[in-house]
Amino acid sequence: MRFTLLFFLLNFLFFSSCKEEKLHLIKIEGKQIKITDSLSSNQHIEDFIKPFREHINKDLDSVLAYSPNTFTKDDDELNTALGNLMTNIVFSQGNPIFNKRTGKNIDAVVLNHGGIRAPISEGVITTRTAYQVMPFENKIVVAGIKGNKVNEIVDYLVKSKRAHPFLGLKILLDQEYNLIEASINGKNIDENKTYHIATSDYLYNSGDNMSFFKPNESMLNLDYKIRNAMIDYFKKVDTINPVRDDRFIRQ
Repeated sequence: MRFTLLFFLLNFLFFSSCKEEKLHLIKIEGKQIKITDSLSSNQHIEDFIKPFREHINKDLDSVLAYSPNTFTKDDDELNTALGNLMTNIVFSQGNPIFNKRTGKNIDAVVLNHGGIRAPISEGVITTRTAYQVMPFENKIVVAGIKGNKVNEIVDYLVKSKRAHPFLGLKILLDQEYNLIEASINGKNIDENKTYHIATSDYLYNSGDNMSFFKPNESMLNLDYKIRNAMIDYFKKVDTINPVRDDRFIRQ
C-alpha cells in the first residue's frame, strides 16, 4: 500500500512539472538601422539588376510629346489647365471603349485634385512624366447615376472650393461661393435621367469622401489605368496645349 501511494505521488509530481506553462509577451525590442552611403553595396547584386534598371530607365525616359509651358494643379482656384487636361485624357481615351461596349457615351468626368501628384514641366514629356503625375494604379470606371446624384456631385464641388478636375459639367458661383447655376453638356440637370460619369475606381469606392457614385444604375470598369491612358494620349499628340476655361468659375 505504501509503495502504491509513493508511486502515485511520484507520477503526479512528474506530470505536473512537465505541464506547459502559458507564455506571455512582455515587450518587443528593436533598433533602427539607417540606410546611408556608408552601407556598402553588393557588387554581385548590382551587376545582376543593372541591365533591368537600364531597360526600365530607357522606357521611362522615352519621349512621347512636348509641353510649351509648365502646368501645375495649383495654377488657379477652381479649375486648372492641368486638371482639365487630365479629364480630357480620361474622356478622349475612355469614351471610345465605353461606346464600343455599351453603345452609349460618357456624359462627364470627375477626378480629384489630390490625385494629381506632380506638375508637367516645360519641355519633353516622357513615360516617366506620366508615372510622376499619376503614380497610382487607378483604373477608369463609368458609373450610371441619376440626376439627383449628379446634383450631389455639384454640391460636393461647390462646398470643396477646390480645383477638383471635371469635364462635361459647368458650375457658376457668385463671389461668396454660392451656386448660381449648374448644367451638364449645356443642359439643365434632369434628376430622373441616368448620366454616365467616368471616374477612377478609387473615387468610385468613396475615396476623397466622394460617396455619390453609389448606389447606381450601372457600373463598367474599363480595365484601363489612367496612367496608361495618359501615355497613349501623349503618344498621339505632338504638343499639349491645356487651358483653363469657364467650367468652374466665380462671377
